[in-house]
Amino acid sequence: MYEWIKALHVMSVISWMAVLLYLPRLYVYHAGAEAGSDKSETFKVMERRLLRGIGNPAMIATWIFGLWAAYDAYWFTAGWFHAKMALVLLMTGYHMVMARWRKDFEADRNTRTERFYRFMNEIPAVLMVGIVILVIVKPF
Repeated sequence: MYEWIKALHVMSVISWMAVLLYLPRLYVYHAGAEAGSDKSETFKVMERRLLRGIGNPAMIATWIFGLWAAYDAYWFTAGWFHAKMALVLLMTGYHMVMARWRKDFEADRNTRTERFYRFMNEIPAVLMVGIVILVIVKPF
């Protein structure tokens, strides 16, 4: 059963990462659109569907299958696993911040620049590198 759980976890992570890498890119373009314009309204729909339809379920599935796999493999006492969980918690916090920014855009209250969102777009990639290294190399 462990291999199936791990496969579901990896598929969930891929889906979640796709959202975390694409959503801030949408914010970059949305920040350049005039509030209330057709373009802005289209971005609002895209962002809501991406986050609620794919991002939230993928994040929840990642947590469920990841914790299940960790339980089956007895990883809760491993140092690398604690470090990985710290990074996953940061990733989850980033997800929550992205959801907050989506609500700002939805209410036409965004005050951040395109450049800000370009910079923020790099955070999930950096976290992902750390997580993958910890999982594959298990340095401690």
